[in-house]
Amino acid sequence: MPEPAGSRAGTAGSGPQLRLLIAGDSSAAGVGATTQAEALSGRLVARLALEYTLDWRLEATTGHTTRDTLDRLVRLTGPFDIAVTALGVNDTTRGSSARSFARRQAALLDHLTGPLGAQVVIVTAVPDMALFPALPQPLAWILGAQARRLDRALQQVAAHHPQAVYHHPVIPPDPAMAARDGYHPSPLAYDRWAEGLAGLIRDQAARRICRSIGTE
Repeated sequence: MPEPAGSRAGTAGSGPQLRLLIAGDSSAAGVGATTQAEALSGRLVARLALEYTLDWRLEATTGHTTRDTLDRLVRLTGPFDIAVTALGVNDTTRGSSARSFARRQAALLDHLTGPLGAQVVIVTAVPDMALFPALPQPLAWILGAQARRLDRALQQVAAHHPQAVYHHPVIPPDPAMAARDGYHPSPLAYDRWAEGLAGLIRDQAARRICRSIGTE
């Protein structure tokens, strides 16, 4: 399925300024939706723009691994306040070991919080590929087991990084949550994902404001 058309950067809303970066693979890019407005970025921007002046940017490409995303982001200039990452499926299908995945995720976090200035990075869980409707058995079982190994590694990396927050989207096991290819999220799933992210971002932004007041 193609990546949806639509804006990948912009300014929206009113209120306190919040600079947001979304980075990752085809799920971050919104594959499964018709337009970016129906995808993760569009649904998240729509929610956050109700409370913030949001300067946002989407850096995502189908097929990208953690290494690909890091290579892409080294050419990007910040700063950003909050970054959201969505990676792991392509690391899984390309046979990345948990150790190498963890090492690359740690390097990505260091770059996001260092040169790109993010005060918070929300790392999205590696999806359990055993639940992808398009995958037959035993492939679904094999990829699901590998995806869970990488997700455990991701949780450990996030737990040891002070600016990282691990997020597992609450998306029910409903056929309506899958796109017609049985592999990517549907617009409904993107909306649920964005809903959870928006709540996390509001919480993290409020903590950042409190810390700022405390240091004045």
